[in-house]
Amino acid sequence: MLKTIVSSKGRILLPAALRKQDGIEPGDEFIVERIDRGEYRLLRRAPEPNEGVLDWLLACSDKGFLVPIGSESTDTL
Repeated sequence: MLKTIVSSKGRILLPAALRKQDGIEPGDEFIVERIDRGEYRLLRRAPEPNEGVLDWLLACSDKGFLVPIGSESTDTL
């Protein structure tokens, strides 16, 4: 069991040992479940399969990832 505190901004710091052991990265999401007065459960939220892929694809043109390529015309077929 590890001890941590709540900051003045209401943040709870996960000790580095736990973050390293479980591969927790900045931006990972958690769910806080209130079990009873003074008792809580912290659950790591697993991303849905392909979550964020659509947003990434839509941003490709803004980042210059998509480049027009020349193609043969079908008019001559």
